[in-house]
Amino acid sequence: MKFICEKQKLQEGISIASKAITGKTTMPILEGIYISAKKDGLTLIGSDMDVSIETKVEANVIEEGMLVIDSRIFGEIIRKLPNSEITIETLENEIMQITCEKSVFNLVYMNGEDYPELTKINENLAVEVPQNILKSMIRGTSFAIAQDETRPILQGILFEVKDKNLNLVALDGYRLAIRNEFLDNDNTVEVVIPGKTLNEVSRILEDISEIVKITFTNNHILFNLNNTKVISRLLDGKFVNYASLLPQEHKISIEVKKQELQNCIERASLMAKDSNSNLIKLDVQEDTIIITSNSQLGKVREEVSVNLQGESIQIAFNSRYLLDVLKNIEDDEVVLEMTSGVSPCVIKCKNSDNSKYLVLPVRLLR
Repeated sequence: MKFICEKQKLQEGISIASKAITGKTTMPILEGIYISAKKDGLTLIGSDMDVSIETKVEANVIEEGMLVIDSRIFGEIIRKLPNSEITIETLENEIMQITCEKSVFNLVYMNGEDYPELTKINENLAVEVPQNILKSMIRGTSFAIAQDETRPILQGILFEVKDKNLNLVALDGYRLAIRNEFLDNDNTVEVVIPGKTLNEVSRILEDISEIVKITFTNNHILFNLNNTKVISRLLDGKFVNYASLLPQEHKISIEVKKQELQNCIERASLMAKDSNSNLIKLDVQEDTIIITSNSQLGKVREEVSVNLQGESIQIAFNSRYLLDVLKNIEDDEVVLEMTSGVSPCVIKCKNSDNSKYLVLPVRLLR
């Protein structure tokens, strides 16, 4: 094998493929990047068997071949080489030589034929979503994925296509995040994608309107982004019936400028950080929310102007849960809907209906 490649292009390819390499494997070959050199360029693959990422890189291939090379050392070497053309070739005794200007590295490589084959997925039945919309939807839900391993299904995001809508849903028992977008597709799909997979996909996605093709089998999902493919196992099991968790009515509606509320909660949460619950109290009055927090460090009082419909209410929250929601809402104004100080609070955009969030309050001891 022998090829010549621009350092920047090779480095980007290694960075993308390496996202799937966790190092938590009993197969040493999966700690490496698979490199296949053919006349049309390079294919780089990283995998931990649950998630696999394949990406194409432009290169001048002089001699075709394939091998597997330790991803960590290979990535570090390429990153530190000069911004110039890199020549990579195989020598005798399973040695790969990397040459760039006056730098020469010799590395031991593994046999490419020993690398596990990627799952084959039929790409005829595809759901198509613009990259920027999918990226925004993942960002707007992934913070609510459960970290607790006792309910593995909640460590994923529900990917639901029905009634010409794409819904992404995440919940962890304390909050629920729903993002939806119109999708000109008559298919019905309901799968649960590991949160880890979607976070890696989000890092690869760009803020552009180019299409991502998404294809499914019973056990796997494939994201096809032109030069890069991400294949992941799906989570087994049935996701929670999230629609049943949303209150059907509310008695109190609060309109507020998102950034003002976020700033006040961020300041109030500084005083709440010495407790596990990050507790802040909201006293909702006629045209104001008074936000307070008391701790051993001291106390804080913040005020934000609101438009209240309904009666005044006192309610407490874990400030982190509220901030996670507010940081991921793109509208300037939000609406908070409540019924009582112990029932869930629904937060949504005032001017769009593509997102909805539910946060459970903290019960206050009387």
